[in-house]
Amino acid sequence: MLTAKEIMDIIPHRYPFLLIDRACVAKDCRSASGYKNVSINEYFFQGHFPEMPVMPGVLIIEALAQVGALALLSQEEMKGKLAFFAGINSARFKEKVMPGDRLDLSCEIIKQKGPIGIGKATARVDGKIACQAELMFAIA
Repeated sequence: MLTAKEIMDIIPHRYPFLLIDRACVAKDCRSASGYKNVSINEYFFQGHFPEMPVMPGVLIIEALAQVGALALLSQEEMKGKLAFFAGINSARFKEKVMPGDRLDLSCEIIKQKGPIGIGKATARVDGKIACQAELMFAIA
């Protein structure tokens, strides 16, 4: 299991935009999983929404992308590079993510050709699917 420090050694994200607390990359670097402990102290809850704090969907997608980037950038030939969003397809939000939740994240790289990768990503809370999406990455 990678610590936050080890995650930051692979992807460039930092506070307040590092959205993974712990992660694990498969030995073949074809998938990664991790989690974020969602706290009421998150900066985005100040405005989304003060009366009913809900984690913004775009940040759930970003957390999933960070897990996918961990898998891709752990490949020997990709180390030290950056992973950018190239596309988001079929994103569906099924459950709210709220303070106190543990957001479990997973991304499996289902296709890769050179610097382009496609991942099937899922976020869960208490075993229930909160979000699913197909993410496209471009490595630079």
